Order: sequence, then C-alpha cells, then structure tokens
Amino acid sequence: MRMRKIDVVKNSGYSHYGASRTKPSVSAWYSSSKSPAEDITNNLELLRERSRDLYAGGGPLGRGAIDRIVLNSVGPGLTLNCRISAETLGLSEEEASQWEENTEREFAFWAESKDCDITRGMNFYELQNLCFKSVLLNGDALVMLPMRHTRNFPYDLRIALIEGDRLQDPPLRTYNSMIDGGVEFDLDGKPVAYHITNRHPLSEITGQPRLEYVRVPAFGARTGRRNVLHLLPMERIGQHRGVPFLAPVIETLKQLGRYSDAELMAAVIGAMFAVFFEHEPRDENDEAIGEENYASDMGQQKNEMTELEEWKENVKNLTFNDMYGMIGDLPLRTHATSVTPARPNTAFDAFVISLVRQIGSALGIPAEVLFLNFESSYSASRGALLEAWKLFNYWRNWWITNFCQPIYEEWLQEAVLKGRVVAPGFLDDPMIRYAYSWADWTGPSQGQLDPVKEVKAAILRVENGFSTRQRETAELTGGDWELNHRQRIKEEKLREEAGFTSTPADDIKEGSNVEGNSTE
Repeated sequence: MRMRKIDVVKNSGYSHYGASRTKPSVSAWYSSSKSPAEDITNNLELLRERSRDLYAGGGPLGRGAIDRIVLNSVGPGLTLNCRISAETLGLSEEEASQWEENTEREFAFWAESKDCDITRGMNFYELQNLCFKSVLLNGDALVMLPMRHTRNFPYDLRIALIEGDRLQDPPLRTYNSMIDGGVEFDLDGKPVAYHITNRHPLSEITGQPRLEYVRVPAFGARTGRRNVLHLLPMERIGQHRGVPFLAPVIETLKQLGRYSDAELMAAVIGAMFAVFFEHEPRDENDEAIGEENYASDMGQQKNEMTELEEWKENVKNLTFNDMYGMIGDLPLRTHATSVTPARPNTAFDAFVISLVRQIGSALGIPAEVLFLNFESSYSASRGALLEAWKLFNYWRNWWITNFCQPIYEEWLQEAVLKGRVVAPGFLDDPMIRYAYSWADWTGPSQGQLDPVKEVKAAILRVENGFSTRQRETAELTGGDWELNHRQRIKEEKLREEAGFTSTPADDIKEGSNVEGNSTE
C-alpha cells in the first residue's frame, strides 16, 4: 500500500515572535478580540463608570489629563472668524470683510445668549466646554438641534446636549433591525436612527416621567437635515459607540492612586507613633511591698486580664487626633515592639514619575504637562509643550469639524432664511453655500516659555512668507489680527492727536529706557 506524504506546516514570519504560541515569554498570553460591538459596546458601561470615578477623585492624574486637554483644546470656547471665499462669491475684499464682520456680530448675538441652550442655562461657549469634557469622560455624546421660539429673541435654533448614557438598545427591537448600543444602522453601516431614553435610565429623582425609548431618525425624511450630531471619536472601522479617553490607562491610574494613598497613610501613621511605658510585675521578695499586697496567682491573672481588656477598649476609642504625642501605659506582662517606618519613601517620587511617563505616552500628554512642572532646560520644556500641542490641536480640529462648524452652518441657514444675513444664492447652490460657510475657529493659545524668542520667530515666519499675521496672532495670543489692526488704527490716531510722534515700540529700545536715557 502506497503511503501518502503529509506536508508539515512550519512556523514563519510573526509566528516566531508576536504570534508565537510556544515561546515562554508569550505562551501564557491569552487574548481575544471580536467586532467593535463586543470589544467596545459591551464594555462601555463599566469603562464609563470607572472613568468617572477616576475623574471624581479615584485617580488625580485622570482628572488632570482630561482637564489639560479641555483647557487647551477648547478652554472657554472656540470663537468664530468668518473667512468666506470672496472670489467664488464674486465679492470684493471690502465687501467680503463687511459681510464677515456683520455675520460674526450676528452669530455672537446668538452664541453669547443663554437662549441658545435648550435649558437656557449656558451660552454656546460654555456648552462647548461641557460637551467636550463629556465626550472625553464618557466616550461619546449626542447633540440635537431643535427649533424653539423664545419671546424677544430672533433665532429659534437651540442646542440640546444628551449624555451618552441615554443612548441605549431598546427593550423591544423591530425584526431584522441592526442596533449597536442604541445606534440603528443599515447594511452600509450608516446610522439611520438613534434610540434615546427620555431621561437618564438610572435617575432616581422623584416626579420624573416613566422611562421610555424614543427612536430619532438620523436625518430628516423630507429635508435630509441632520437631526442628531453623534460626537464619536473613532478608533476602529465599524465602531458605533465611543471609548472613554482614559480607557487605556484606567488600571494603571487606579493602582497609582492606591499606591499614593498607601504612602500617604504610612507617612501619617509614622508621624503619630506614641510612647508607651512598660511595667514589670513585682518580685515576691521585694521588701517594699508586703505579702498582704499580693493577690493569689489566680486573682492576679484575673486582674491583669481585666486591665488588658480595659486598655484595649481605651485604645479602640482613640482617634488619630487623640494620638498626637500620646503617652500611655501598657498592662502588666505586655511588651511594645517599636517599628521604625521608612517614611517618607525616598524612591516614591522617581517611581511615580516613571509611571506617569508611561501614562503620558499612552495618552499623548508629556509627563511635564501632566504634572504642570517644568524643571528641565528651555529646549526640553519647549519640546514637551510642542508634543502636547500636537494632541491639543488634533482635538481642537476634531471639535471644530464635529461640533462648531455643523452648528454654525445650521445657524447661518436660519439667519439667511430670516433675512438677518444677506447671502445671495445660499439656498440655491450648494457650492455657494459652502463658500459662505468658510470659517476659522480660534481658542486658547499655546503660550510662550520665552516670549521674546517666540515673537521674533513669528516675525521671521511672516516676513519670509511662511505664515500670516492672522495665524501668528491666533497662535501667540489667541486673538484676531484684523480686530487688533482696527483697534491700533484708533489708538495711533489718538496718539497723533495727543502730540505723540512715535509708536510705543520706538520708545523702548534695547539699551534705553522709556525716556530715551541710556541704561546701565
């Protein structure tokens, strides 16, 4: 009988390394991964709870990381700077500038009013801060843009923020409907509806309506208008729910918090060591005390046990405040063993810094920025800030694309419809609408470690055509160059009328004071 040759499959490529199942270093590494629904949505509730716990105080660095991003990416809120395409619209530069100025003024009127909020509690800029923080903390958030008329307020557009907890799978699904974490989608993966509860599902406030699930279409049936903005940072294709920003380092942050608490408690206890006196029982031959003062062995043991119980009860009732500098007696035949605490731990700081560097690497925030402590050289601190601002700018651009710009375009359409903003062709041609909708959004500036060097570098970039005055003004101070320019014209005119012939910059030169006298 002829034997068939069996081919032996040999390992190759990654099977020797990261995909090996035989190497001792990875043989006990068990891992599994499925679709985004199993890996993300099914774990979202627990991740969200732990993320909130860290922010509330379970891990101070967790709160610091989120606050650093919110403060530098959005801060008090990004402000609008219209930048329409004058060439596309057939406008002169003067006409375009006038249109931009009028539109910015109209938008500020709506944005600075708390009537833009469905709850009338915050203005547009405060809503930005709250919503962006909710996205980082919970993984995602929802924004609805309903129309509500308010007396003595010309605009009806409102912003309604919805926490991600309210986006849930309904208890009863329609046949063949595909729903992942409350997001209903079609075969292309496009969201077609959102299932939102009418209140927070875990709220226990009395007097609230019965919990109900509302199916909100993603787009209007007649107009195609987007009904819901789902603020969802994506990390996987086919993902329908977000991941909290702290998710990759939740375990490390919690363990670090526990370690810090333990070190702090050890230091506190070490500082509260008390002094105890030990008493040895008298010898029977001691002439100072007669035999009549000694009890029988059984009676003496009973008294000592009673004394020990009383001492234990007193110690149990002591608080730490009572133990500061306490001097106490120990019962007979009891000895105290002194334990010298090695606190403060000299290796504590180096160990924590090492862990924070790993946490910062995972989150994209340098340890110096997380600690708000810059003790290195200028170049090292500058490098840390530059790396941090790459992350801040990423989140700022993401926020502009997904929150600020869509809401501005909805507001602009209402302003045009109501005639408060004149934009010929806006409703007729999508390209013209797009040209009218161009805008920049400015926020907190990076700041400068050495303002003189930073300003000189900005001047060189502008003079050599690498940048513009508008961009450099926004990055250095977060301001608007055109507004500054108009204000400077007024100021210089007032100075000329007052008899000043030089600018303030000419008054102060290197090596001279304001009066022009030489300085030493």
